Amino acid sequence: MKKFAIAAAAASVMAMGLTTGAFAQTTQATQSPMMVATGEVTKAKEATSDTWITTKVKSDLVTEKGIPGTDIKVETNKGVVSLSSTVAVTEAQKHTAVAIAKKIKGVRAVSADGLKAE
Repeated sequence: MKKFAIAAAAASVMAMGLTTGAFAQTTQATQSPMMVATGEVTKAKEATSDTWITTKVKSDLVTEKGIPGTDIKVETNKGVVSLSSTVAVTEAQKHTAVAIAKKIKGVRAVSADGLKAE
């Protein structure tokens, strides 16, 4: 009976050692994806920021009197706003649209090359 108890105790200790080793491997395997996820979170924040900027610029253009805000397309990439339109705008409307976009928090630059000025 003593031999059986000793063998059972030895088997338990060995099993615990194997479990600890397996746990260590699992922990290491999950740390690497966390670093990848951090990069994905940064991309998601940039995308959210760009989406917010686009929405804010568009809403400010639409509410501004004297500008065809519904006809101006707004795109944002990493804080750079691009304005374009298939409808011709005056030079004054173009300058106003650029000024509106530049006032928005997070805007790094504004390109109005796509706005056709009369």
